Amino acid sequence: MATFDDVRAIALALPETEEREGGWHMGPSWRVVGGAMFAWSRPVTGKDLAWMRERGEDPGEPVLGIRVAGEEAKRELITAFPDVAFTIPHFDGYPAVLLRLPIIDRELLREFVIDSWLLKARRRTARAWLAEHGMAEG
Repeated sequence: MATFDDVRAIALALPETEEREGGWHMGPSWRVVGGAMFAWSRPVTGKDLAWMRERGEDPGEPVLGIRVAGEEAKRELITAFPDVAFTIPHFDGYPAVLLRLPIIDRELLREFVIDSWLLKARRRTARAWLAEHGMAEG
């Protein structure tokens, strides 16, 4: 079982990353310094929770939101990891996926958080991090 402490450790190990508490999602979020959010706490409530329950689904709290490259990437992720990754009507047309922390493997979580960070990190910072970790860009 992964936790927000796991997310925190992964995210804050990435360069130029900061954590913020609170905001519209009322939990922790991780951003590139001076830039956009790439991962955040996202409780499923209200209409979205009712929509899921109508379909016999449980969000499996706690839930982490992560940025993805676009709608195609979102569909691919949900198809490849249907037990872990999901979406709700609120995210229709928005490049993000929700992850069920109670059932995600920590290594898979690490991959998702890093991929999300790479989308928002400054290009130079991302390239340097990838090179330092022996990974190819792209």
